[in-house]
Amino acid sequence: MDELLKSLPQLAKDKNKENKKFFARLKKRPPKHLDRLMQELHDEEFERTDCLDCANCCKTTGPLFTNADIERIAKFLKMKPQQFVEKYLRVDEDKDHVLQQVPCTFLDSDNYCLIYEVRPKACREYPHTDRKNFHQITNLTLKNTAICPAAFRIVEEMKKRLPK
Repeated sequence: MDELLKSLPQLAKDKNKENKKFFARLKKRPPKHLDRLMQELHDEEFERTDCLDCANCCKTTGPLFTNADIERIAKFLKMKPQQFVEKYLRVDEDKDHVLQQVPCTFLDSDNYCLIYEVRPKACREYPHTDRKNFHQITNLTLKNTAICPAAFRIVEEMKKRLPK
C-alpha cells in the first residue's frame, strides 16, 4: 500500500488529461444508468479495499465541518461547540470550518478514527464515488484520484465500462 500511495499522485497526474476529457463528455451527456453504475463500482471496490490499510485521506487532507458536524462531535467529546472549534478547527479562505492541521487529530496510529461514530459528513461520504448525480462532482473526483487509491481504481474501471 505504501508504494501505491507514493506513486498515486503521479499516476493521477498522468491520467489527468484523459480523465478531464472523459468527465467533460460525461457531464454533457450523462448516461441514464450512471448513478447505478457508480454505486456498483463503489461497492465492488470497497469489497476489496479496507480503508484502515490506507487512511491517506485522513493523513493528507481535512474535511469540511458543517455546523451539524460541530454540534454532534462537540457533544460526543463533552465540549461546547465553540470550545471544539477553538481547539481543533480554523476558518479557511472559503469561510468553511476545517481542521487546524493534517494529519487529522482524530486519527490514531492504527488508522482508526477516534470519533468514527460521529465523524463529519464529508468523512462518512468520502470518496463520494457513490453519490447521486455523480456527474456533478467530477472535479472533486479528479482531486480524489490523487489521494484515494479506491477512487483512482473506480474511475479507471468506470472508463472501461462506459462507452467512449
